[in-house]
Amino acid sequence: MKTAKPIQAWHFVGATLRDGRPIPKDGEWLKCDESLVMCKTGLHASRHPLDALQYAPGDTLCLVDCAGEVIEQDDKLVCSQRRIVARMDVTELCRYFARMQALSVVHLWNAPDVVLDYLMTGAASSATYAASSAASSAAYSAAYSAAHSAAYRAARAEFNALVRECFEGVLR
Repeated sequence: MKTAKPIQAWHFVGATLRDGRPIPKDGEWLKCDESLVMCKTGLHASRHPLDALQYAPGDTLCLVDCAGEVIEQDDKLVCSQRRIVARMDVTELCRYFARMQALSVVHLWNAPDVVLDYLMTGAASSATYAASSAASSAAYSAAYSAAHSAAYRAARAEFNALVRECFEGVLR
């Protein structure tokens, strides 16, 4: 479908675009002249930041405008035109979010104090890193098996709210 006005969406980037081109400057339109094929050709994005995260090749989250021809699926879209409106390194935001998600299910297992300290403060020594990694894994497994759909919807809403707060002022 052709869009009458740009769709605001989210896209993660690494050091370059997936095709090796440099990341464009904010406001610069990228165009794809090929036929759009989901996951193959075109310029991709997601309407929700957490959906975009699963396709992230790097730590930079971009708020983008998508225009021209657009094909959408549940968690992503592909378009013929895309421009970056704003961008941000979300490394720390993602770490904070992961700790908060782990804390939300930490009651499902007997976490050692060192793990609880890390999850609450984010401060870790090399000794706590392995423990916190195990905690995140255990918390994820518990949350997944306990209520995957409900937990994902709640996590999606929380992550999206965190991102929107960070991009406040540039969102329409």
